[in-house]
Amino acid sequence: MDQKQVFKQMVEFNKSAFNNAFNAMIMVQDQNETLANTMITQATWLPEEGKKAVQEWVDTFKKGREAYKKTVDEAFKKVEEFV
Repeated sequence: MDQKQVFKQMVEFNKSAFNNAFNAMIMVQDQNETLANTMITQATWLPEEGKKAVQEWVDTFKKGREAYKKTVDEAFKKVEEFV
């Protein structure tokens, strides 16, 4: 088998593994967000500023997650160009 073909298969495998792990991480984070939102709505003692801070934290986390995904996708694209 050609080394180039082996390298291409390795890249595809790693890309697929990353995407599967990333999607699993998204599912866990989304479930945690749902849980946090439920707890926040039921926490009458929590001031509005606290609720807003938690929502900003969740939004920032999502933006970071998407930026990370974009960076990794761009890196895979560059590697695939060499193949």
